[in-house]
Amino acid sequence: MSFFDRLKSSLQKTKDQLFGAFDSDAATTTATGSATATAGARARRIESVDALEEALITCDVGVAATDRIVESVRRKARRGDDLLPLVRQEILAILEGAAPPPATGGHPRVVLIVGVNGTGKTTSIGKLANLLKQEGQKPLVCAADTFRAAAVEQLEIWTKRAEVGFVRAQPNADPAAVVFDAIQAARARHLDPVLVDTAGRLHTRVNLMNELDKIKRIAAREVEGAPHEVLLVLDATVGQNGVAQAREFMKVSGVNGIILTKLDGTAKGGVAVAIAQDLRLPIRYVGTGEQIDDLVPFNPREYVDALFEEAW
Repeated sequence: MSFFDRLKSSLQKTKDQLFGAFDSDAATTTATGSATATAGARARRIESVDALEEALITCDVGVAATDRIVESVRRKARRGDDLLPLVRQEILAILEGAAPPPATGGHPRVVLIVGVNGTGKTTSIGKLANLLKQEGQKPLVCAADTFRAAAVEQLEIWTKRAEVGFVRAQPNADPAAVVFDAIQAARARHLDPVLVDTAGRLHTRVNLMNELDKIKRIAAREVEGAPHEVLLVLDATVGQNGVAQAREFMKVSGVNGIILTKLDGTAKGGVAVAIAQDLRLPIRYVGTGEQIDDLVPFNPREYVDALFEEAW
């Protein structure tokens, strides 16, 4: 299955939720007012801005993004227009407006992965390592969440599946020291990037926030520009709560990208639009299932195509 097909399948629940508020009939109306049969094809239209607004909120697109989309539609639509093409255009503009950070700095590239426990952080790191390997890179995974032995063991299992390098330490070891060792190991073994798993609940526990600061200082000392990315793992099923969670992590960890997990299990896939509009953070990857290859790079145009494909 192609990346696009996996994304389309994962967005099915969101798509059904979105289009459930639209008119569905077997004919479309031409500019002259006459009906043209669609030969059995399902034509979905929406002509009410109120229905559009409700549908977007239901899919967790968020208030700010919904207001922007609705205002754009009101400004551009003519009487009798199908509003869907205008909605599609504005959603794409929102997503493309949150561009990923440019690749800068030295080598190895250091990527911190943050997020609360239960979001799929550990499994996402294993999947990301596998994806990068498939792209021809040589990632090294660093288990810096030394507070939870189970997290280290789980991460090791995933890295073995991905057949990539792995650096760990004894339980309760200094996480920053583990990161230092991982960077040195990556240099010695010519591996790049270094994917660093960090402890969860950073936005509520001061000691862990301080530990993350220490990790960032050590990484910056060892590699120019490090950490080069700080990716926050968010569970798509929590919807707008995830936006609030991301806002807190931005304050304490310098998050500049999102891994959106469990997209296949929710009708709240519109949260990707809310993240781009409210936080100006790019979605870097999306989780589309539980297997090791069920993580795909996020592409705004493919997301919009997958969400609206059934509408045409």
